[in-house]
Amino acid sequence: MASNGVTNCNANANVWRFKGNGATSDAAAVTLRKLAFGMFKNCTMNSGKTILFPTPGEPSAHSNFRTCPEAEEAVADAARSGMANSYAPSPGVFKARRAVAEYLNGELPTKLKAEDVYITGGCNQAIEIVIDSLAGNPSANILLPRPGYPHYDARAVYSGLEIRKYDLLPESDWEINLDGLEAAADENTVAMVIINPNNPCGNVYTYDHLNKVAEMARKLGIMIISDEVYDHVVYGDKPFIPMGKFASIAPVITLGSISKGWVNPGWRVGWIAMNDPNGIFVSTGVVQAIEDFLDLTPQPSFILQEALPDILEKTPKEFFEKKIKAMRRNVELSCERLKDIPCLFCPKKPESCSYLWLKLDTSMLNNIKNDFDFCTKLVSEESLILIPGVALGAENWVRISIGTDESVVQEIFDRLKGFYDRHAISKEAIKLSGHAINQIVVSVN
Repeated sequence: MASNGVTNCNANANVWRFKGNGATSDAAAVTLRKLAFGMFKNCTMNSGKTILFPTPGEPSAHSNFRTCPEAEEAVADAARSGMANSYAPSPGVFKARRAVAEYLNGELPTKLKAEDVYITGGCNQAIEIVIDSLAGNPSANILLPRPGYPHYDARAVYSGLEIRKYDLLPESDWEINLDGLEAAADENTVAMVIINPNNPCGNVYTYDHLNKVAEMARKLGIMIISDEVYDHVVYGDKPFIPMGKFASIAPVITLGSISKGWVNPGWRVGWIAMNDPNGIFVSTGVVQAIEDFLDLTPQPSFILQEALPDILEKTPKEFFEKKIKAMRRNVELSCERLKDIPCLFCPKKPESCSYLWLKLDTSMLNNIKNDFDFCTKLVSEESLILIPGVALGAENWVRISIGTDESVVQEIFDRLKGFYDRHAISKEAIKLSGHAINQIVVSVN
């Protein structure tokens, strides 16, 4: 007996018959949050500088990267109306579903109806609902891009859906390697994910390429899950083309949200849209699976859903134009500053999204093994948190968020330049190393 008269159950290691679900640990291990905050937590801060963790949508005093007053007023009006204090229907509030359908329809040949749209708690919840709805077959697998957005990997791991990767080709404007995609698929492949505009690469796919993607999906008998969360962050010459245009070739589930276009990811409002003119999602039970899953998961805020029609319809185009101009300036500034940091190379200037996707050359640096080592030491020495490419499926790449104030972008590159200057191998050392290698080759021959 313990001193307080209570039996000490810890003496018997088998008395408790429960334990935590290991699947959550396996899935969380591949998320950006786990990696970024773990990298931060495990580092010793030596710089004395404030922590700089640039992320899209972070609170900003600059109007270019703050959500628009019309969106803020829409939320305030919804809260004051007294009409949004109850639980929302599982598929979403009808007026919000209708507004999203109208927002997406644009030039779609087959128009979406409100019933084709489901409102979610941001795009991440949309990913979770769709992945879980496909995971009933224990032999099923899904094709994910490399590099890609790791929340797809995390949810597939959690749901027991096998992951197979296809590559994006930097030498071809980050187009999908369609031959590699076909080789990765088999009779158990159920879907492929495409991210357009692309995070992290910053490219925008052309009409011809998307048409080829749809034809390949049809050939393989799989659906396309099209993540279009960055549709309002396009600043290059190529126009954004929704994958739903090709739904008559292969069925498309479109995922989106207001988080990136309106710079308010904390509001957590997104959607699932079923582009299915041939009724394939209905006949295969996918629609029913998604609707059933929506009954199992919490609904997004009624207030945000009530506000969504006004957010989508009343935001002036000048709001987006101002943000796009700021992004263009940040891209040009970043590319100019990269000239002084030769260990980081941008193979293609981004046309969209809020990032630079940079190749890391560790041969130019002392005591840096790989991208994770680079980012970890950067946190310790400069209090600057960047995302190592390995977190997105590509070793020795680095993702930098530049969707923020110009002064913050300058500070990012000031710190990167300081870090590079301390770790750079001198040109003389590189020459000596090359000479030594040549001598070895000569002696061997």
